[in-house]
Amino acid sequence: MTNNDILRRVRYTFDLKDNEMVEIFSLAEFNATEEQVAAWLKKEEDDTFIKLSDTELAIFLNGFINLKRGKREGEQPKPEDALNNNMVFQKLRIALNLKAEEILEILQLVDFRLSKHELSAFFRKPDNKHYRECKDQILRNFLLGVQRQLRPNDNGSAAE
Repeated sequence: MTNNDILRRVRYTFDLKDNEMVEIFSLAEFNATEEQVAAWLKKEEDDTFIKLSDTELAIFLNGFINLKRGKREGEQPKPEDALNNNMVFQKLRIALNLKAEEILEILQLVDFRLSKHELSAFFRKPDNKHYRECKDQILRNFLLGVQRQLRPNDNGSAAE
């Protein structure tokens, strides 16, 4: 999944307007414009499409955490220069305040089964022997499951 795909899916799932997206970026102390947000949300074929960098997605997800959980005291976390699916999954888990059982229930909404041990491997440090890389399919199914949970009457093709 590209960073732009993730941004589009989060926007669709949580029914966020462009001005709300700008506000989420500002919660992580980044000034994005509605024009930038609109360009990030466009399809790759569009002439005005702009590729979202790892740092920009990290800023958005940090802002999303601040929106959902409240800003923590003191210095704000620095956005990562490089993101992988594990880090995106972890940031979404934090923002949504989800426990392992809740994530497994969300995945079951899209008929995707994981054990608690398999799930915990995604949230370990990369140097841990039980660490496992989160593949696109798992992140995609998680986002689709959250979408089904929040928008049960919507078949959700608009996020594709």
